[in-house]
Amino acid sequence: MSTVYADTLEPTVPTKDTTLGATGDSITIGANSINTNVIKDSGGNVLFQSDGSGTLSNVNSAFSANLKLLSTSTVSSATSSVSITSNIDSSYDVYIFKFCNVHCEDDDRQFSFQVSTDGGSSYGIAGTSTVFQAYHFEDDSATSLSYQANVDRANSTSYMNIGISMNNPADSSLDGELYLFAPSSTTYVKHWYATTQLMAGATGVVGPWSVNNFTAGYFNTTSAVDAIDFEFSSSSQMDNAVIKMYGL
Repeated sequence: MSTVYADTLEPTVPTKDTTLGATGDSITIGANSINTNVIKDSGGNVLFQSDGSGTLSNVNSAFSANLKLLSTSTVSSATSSVSITSNIDSSYDVYIFKFCNVHCEDDDRQFSFQVSTDGGSSYGIAGTSTVFQAYHFEDDSATSLSYQANVDRANSTSYMNIGISMNNPADSSLDGELYLFAPSSTTYVKHWYATTQLMAGATGVVGPWSVNNFTAGYFNTTSAVDAIDFEFSSSSQMDNAVIKMYGL
């Protein structure tokens, strides 16, 4: 094996490429690092480009099927709601919201959401939903799988419930995700579905228990939806949460 020591390696003709190895050869980078701002394939197609600080541009469309993180909303002190009023547009057909360690200040509250067609100036688009849940008591005293007719919506402008019977012990929280489809469509209503998992409880009821909520529905509008708001029912405060929005 020969060793070549050089600080700079350039082609003999400036317009030609410098080739390392032949077709089928494996090239090993000793430090496991290639430092460059533009990555191309063998056909000269740009796969992605960096500005040298980690911000990518010219990302090849072959990567478009991957989730793209668009925003992160973090709650660390009491707040009435979390509103996302940007980046919901025609760029993506599917928007995914992921919830991590959402905590409520009160017992027996519903985690819910609504959408806006005016950039978040108002929320209250009429919608219809279905809600069912499975639960299991911590002491193994009860289990159930049932439809929850008391928290669904029928062409209502109220918030859509997606996390049912949240309680507020220090170690309780809600996690899950919400899918919103084609919010920028001006032809179809706006479908959504959500799955949440939480430690639940209610005043005067033995608990806690594990609850898996399955909810789905649509907002009855053909106007483009461009903002979304999350809150707990009965004006209860949210004092901890991480909500990430992705485009797909």
